[in-house]
Amino acid sequence: MARHLITSALPYINGIKHLGNMVGSMLPADVYSRYLRQRGHDVLYICATDEHGTPAELAAKEAGLSVAEFCAQAHDAQKAVYDGFELSFDYFGRSSSQQNAEITQHFARQLQLNGFIEERAIRQVYSPVDGRFLPDRYVEGTCPHCGYDKARGDQCENCTRVLDPTDLIEPRSAISGSTELEVRETKHLFLLQSKLQVEVEAWVAEHEEEWPQLASSIARKWLTEGLHDRAITRDLDWGVPVPADTWPELAAEGKVFYVWFDAPIEYIAATKEWADADPANRDYKAWWYEAEDVRYTQFMAKDNVPFHTVMFPATEIGTREPWKKVDYVKAFNWLTYYGGKFSTSQKRGVFTDQALETLPADFWRYFLIANAPESDDSSFTWEHFTTTVNKDLGGTLGNFVNRVLTFSRKKFGDEVPAGSPAGEAEARLGEQIAELLAEYEGHMDSLQYRKAAAALRALWSAGNAYLDEKAPWLEVKTDLDGAALTLRTAMNLIHLYSVVSEPFIPASARTMRSSFELAGDTATWISPEQAKSLDAVPAGTPFTVPPVLFARIAEEDLQSYRERFGGTEAG
Repeated sequence: MARHLITSALPYINGIKHLGNMVGSMLPADVYSRYLRQRGHDVLYICATDEHGTPAELAAKEAGLSVAEFCAQAHDAQKAVYDGFELSFDYFGRSSSQQNAEITQHFARQLQLNGFIEERAIRQVYSPVDGRFLPDRYVEGTCPHCGYDKARGDQCENCTRVLDPTDLIEPRSAISGSTELEVRETKHLFLLQSKLQVEVEAWVAEHEEEWPQLASSIARKWLTEGLHDRAITRDLDWGVPVPADTWPELAAEGKVFYVWFDAPIEYIAATKEWADADPANRDYKAWWYEAEDVRYTQFMAKDNVPFHTVMFPATEIGTREPWKKVDYVKAFNWLTYYGGKFSTSQKRGVFTDQALETLPADFWRYFLIANAPESDDSSFTWEHFTTTVNKDLGGTLGNFVNRVLTFSRKKFGDEVPAGSPAGEAEARLGEQIAELLAEYEGHMDSLQYRKAAAALRALWSAGNAYLDEKAPWLEVKTDLDGAALTLRTAMNLIHLYSVVSEPFIPASARTMRSSFELAGDTATWISPEQAKSLDAVPAGTPFTVPPVLFARIAEEDLQSYRERFGGTEAG
């Protein structure tokens, strides 16, 4: 089986993330990782908190903590939420780790050695009121491209254009709000991306036809506009220090590397953190260095695409070392909240900790993946969420499980009944299930989440249609063995659903599987050919009836959620 390296964009440390962050990177990466593991592949799913840069310093200042203390607490808080969503990271690291500092400095030295880093004097925003230079998000103002008045000095949240603080119109300090800003000269390191353009273009050309259009079009747009040399150091107190053995003057001034230089390197560093925990059995370079047998898939929202498809590959290429570069970029559009943007910085929309406090994780996992913003933006509304959960999870899957197990226990006791041999209806059902399962596998293999969710729903619906066709509540009056066959077949469908639904709704899938007393790894994937026979749960297998899998969201609940989180006015 293939080895699959999977990473999701690093969540910023500056607060609990919203549902848009979840569906744009971590959740789809988890769904894919779970699916591949079930299929028998060797999977390494890596993520980490992104702890450097101005967001960390600003958030720590607001919290009244040192940056190190804030990051440690925030990392643990985020990790607890991701555990609540059952994200199956093999390792969830921290970009402030020693491993990241060492590998980032190594990359910088290699780039310097190969002539791709240059020291330049630049003019940068300085605040006399704050007594410091103001890099990146320490400056806010109006975007010169789209007119958004809350643009930050590194990127406009509205149009996603990458900015420098000096680009902003009517700039102000994010620390004090002062508009009395100056521009002073300071020295920084620049990555000479212009010298790497031809090589990056050639690399993108090799991969872009396989990538989804969203990722390839963004990468191509950046390359068409031309790669510009970019400052990769900042005047900050918190970050990976510039190494004194290579740049003593800048190190003495306390320069650190730009967060977007070290953050992608953290994918490698987090893998080393994972390997360092068990060095006898793990080797991070087996996944990252001369790792031709590894298939590397990245997950991210569209605003992260340029950094992952152009800037980081340029960095890797410039080292002249055989570091693993991404094979497939799964990029997502925005999930909006009633048509307006979710925003961590502006605290608008449902945040992941609030989501878990409100309803079970599987409700959120299913809805978000079934409505993933793949080809276009998609909108979260409480009305749509409630309808989807009640209809698909409660009405289609949950109702099937409950009525099959409850009715069978009532009529045949707490063991799977034997009944007649499978007949024509069961043969037709087996063929239908095999066809739908093959379709589901195809969509999962190609990372088409909405289509995969539709195929999964169709599998669930096939069970309900079979049950309605056979009507065991009528069969039991005239053909007891026929009714037993119907229920035995339906119970095998429940087991099948528990396996194939695992990537989407792992907690509910476990509950379904645990209803049957089966030996061995009952979560192992079932192929379409194997699924035809519907005999994984033999007659005589003891079973229990689980609690209601998906409690219905009532109208009064819906109203309370709208009042708490905002409805149409939130846009």
